[in-house]
Amino acid sequence: MSSDDGWRGSVVLVLGSATGGTGEHVASLARGLAASGSRVLVCGPAATDERFGFSAADGVDFAPVEIPASPGPQDSGAIRVLRRAIAGRDADVIHAHGLRAAFVVSLARTGVPTVTTWHNVVLAKGLRGQAGALVERIVARNADLTLGASEDLVARAVAVGARNARLGPVASPQTTPPKRTRQAVRAEFRLKGDTPLILSVGRLHPQKHYDLLVDAAARWRDLNPAPVVVVAGSGPSYMPLAQRASREHAPFHLLGHRTDVPDLLLGADVAVVTSDWEARQLFAQEALRAGVPLVTTAVGGLPGLVGDAALLIPPRDLDALDNAVRELLADPQMRADYAARGPVQAASWPDERAVVDDVRAGYAEVTT
Repeated sequence: MSSDDGWRGSVVLVLGSATGGTGEHVASLARGLAASGSRVLVCGPAATDERFGFSAADGVDFAPVEIPASPGPQDSGAIRVLRRAIAGRDADVIHAHGLRAAFVVSLARTGVPTVTTWHNVVLAKGLRGQAGALVERIVARNADLTLGASEDLVARAVAVGARNARLGPVASPQTTPPKRTRQAVRAEFRLKGDTPLILSVGRLHPQKHYDLLVDAAARWRDLNPAPVVVVAGSGPSYMPLAQRASREHAPFHLLGHRTDVPDLLLGADVAVVTSDWEARQLFAQEALRAGVPLVTTAVGGLPGLVGDAALLIPPRDLDALDNAVRELLADPQMRADYAARGPVQAASWPDERAVVDDVRAGYAEVTT
């Protein structure tokens, strides 16, 4: 099927709070669906529109629906607002992204065929984990079609009751070219000579396990020259990480939210992902596309995403992280080899058109 053929109808895309890959995916779908002739309404928190520009896209409408991060009594307000936003649009399908958005859509009981994309796994334990498992079951059993951003998410959805579930491809975002030179980026961090710059980008959240990167940075002080580690991103782990780095005298710096990731990648010698779980981690894609040697945990959808273009390590394994980075830093030919593999692997990922066509085929399936 090409973008000029197939399903055209009225679709409502729903998402909760999103700062990274999920928001980028919904923005990509909204643009592609509108371009293919569909009527598109995006419903989500106002902050997502400010960040991803839904309402600025041609042929895309946006309605603010504040879907809170955790289930609770406030969901009733989100349900009412969502119902009002959908009313009168003659929606053919509702496509919810993420468990929180899908849970609100399930409770809204609109009677419109529903597609749900699972972007994340429930990692919480105890009572929060039990609540998350309940949300999973409700979402899985209410969707007419469940798409998973990685194979393990598809398996989980099936395990908790999804009737029709399959892998849903996610387009690799096209990165913009850097605006500064490598020398200018390195000058920002006052790097002298051939001092290595190690980069990670992502939300500062316990799931990302940047504490391992702090500990590894402290170990790498014995290298000559000792690498400098920088992390771009914001989130609840900022203060604990800053305090840990100070306590361990680690050459580790938190940059806050940055909009110049292509520049940072140009200045970097090694990229690192230390997460407990990821589906299709945005920074891993950006690093490979930019040809920066990548060390990443072998979790979720990452092994399938990176193939043989990155060094894979077990999660929460400080020694493995330490050794992998040391190996890369000690071997220029190895770095050059992985730098060459990255763009080749990136070329195998689906583009926006292929993903939009796949989603439209799913919409046709649930509406006929």
